[in-house]
Amino acid sequence: MLSGRLVPGLVSMAGRVCLSRGSAGSGAIGPVEAVIRTKLEQALSPEVLEVRNESGGHGVPPGSETHFRVAVVSSRFEGLSPLQRHRLVHAALAEELAGPVHALAIQARTPAQWRENSQLDTSPPCLGGNKKALGTP
Repeated sequence: MLSGRLVPGLVSMAGRVCLSRGSAGSGAIGPVEAVIRTKLEQALSPEVLEVRNESGGHGVPPGSETHFRVAVVSSRFEGLSPLQRHRLVHAALAEELAGPVHALAIQARTPAQWRENSQLDTSPPCLGGNKKALGTP
């Protein structure tokens, strides 16, 4: 089973590994995050699923659910390009992406790829919009 090599905090449930991190690391899971988890579980039957609400790092009101990162490990990704994998995730979350979710970072791997590298990606700090990125006040 994969859980022996995973980062602390990942929990094995019925042979699958899941992790949620609420906004600002509070541990609280909001309704949008819960829907994202449910839809990805139903669509992809992942062996590993991590859903992170990263909204707190993007200058939005406290409790917002607008920026997410997901790590999905599924045998459904076998033989698919990264683009095709992302399209599967986008299709599963089409309603959320059309509404409350502003940004979605996706890490989509096959079980074999996960066994080779179970490192979870992290997002860089938010620069607060293109003004800071361009160096203007």
